[in-house]
Amino acid sequence: MGPVTEGSTLDGTAERAAPPPRRRRRGRGRLVAGLLAVAALAGGALVAVNGAGVLEAGAGPTRAAAVLPPATTTVTRQTLNDTRDADGELGYGPVTTAVSRQPGTVTWLPGSGATISRGRSLFRVDDKPVVLMYGDRPAYRDLRSGMEGKDVENLERNLDKLGYDGFTVDDEFTWDTAQAVMEWQEDRGLAETGVVELGRVVFAPGKVRVESLDTEEGAPVTPGMKVLTYTGTAKVITVQLDAEDQRMARKGAKVEVTLPDGKDVKGKVTEVATVIVPGEGQEEPQTRVEALVSIGAAKAAKGLDKASVDVTFTAAQRKNVLTVPIAALVALQEGGFGLEVVEGGKSRYVGVETGLYAGGRVEVSGDGLSEGMTVGLAK
Repeated sequence: MGPVTEGSTLDGTAERAAPPPRRRRRGRGRLVAGLLAVAALAGGALVAVNGAGVLEAGAGPTRAAAVLPPATTTVTRQTLNDTRDADGELGYGPVTTAVSRQPGTVTWLPGSGATISRGRSLFRVDDKPVVLMYGDRPAYRDLRSGMEGKDVENLERNLDKLGYDGFTVDDEFTWDTAQAVMEWQEDRGLAETGVVELGRVVFAPGKVRVESLDTEEGAPVTPGMKVLTYTGTAKVITVQLDAEDQRMARKGAKVEVTLPDGKDVKGKVTEVATVIVPGEGQEEPQTRVEALVSIGAAKAAKGLDKASVDVTFTAAQRKNVLTVPIAALVALQEGGFGLEVVEGGKSRYVGVETGLYAGGRVEVSGDGLSEGMTVGLAK
């Protein structure tokens, strides 16, 4: 017997080579390469399709699916709103502290909750008034002839509103301005110097409401000591949002407010600011977006000095559009999304364009897509 060689058997007959193992065919469940993840969109799931039901590159807009979907829904036409609900605090807005800029003894204080208007005393030190005036810049220096600036303009505008004249309202403190100041000082029982010393007036955006008192009549004060706190007089809602929700709170944006009695009223964002909220314990400080919301129907909040309310912000709105649940979207192999349309016991895939995502639904459009169509849902 000759030697046994590769490809022969012991009896010398030729041996047939074994066929290579067949590649295991993957079924419909294989994920399509390039699947676009939208897991962050309201928990919706996307289904990738292939095999008999895949829309491959170069294919037409539709193609039949081999198996009907496990569940279905219908295409609906509606208004889609991208909204966010947040807790708000109804009150009088930000609290500002008024301090004494002069040493002396507190001789008069308003009551908590009192309203102070232009030209009235906010408090008195050594029986001399600290007067409220309206302005958008804090007082920070003595005001006298020869000075220029926004604070000068604020002073002159208030003197004009209080009935003093003989000067031009601008940003220049002239001799004519000093004459008007002396008339005002005489009326308020002050020395007629023509100079408004630092601490004699407090500028605020408008009328104020006394929030709380930090001292009492008869107590001594030194420059920088807190005397009282105040707010505006209009009811406003303060809302804090996460930094990533800043798009929801735009100045001028309309919102809906639900009051404690369940009544819904309209509101508008009047001011937006970024604030740092200190962390508790070992927690890091957080950056938040703080929005002030005014109420259109102020009478609806009558009798509510402070209350917790619900505020609904709307970042975007799409009216009269076709929508489906996000779970109805199918990721297509060639990119983009489609829907599995079910008709007459069969189904086919239709490519669609997506728009606004909101409330677990998505705006869709495409050739042949219409309201009332039945489409598949992911398991």
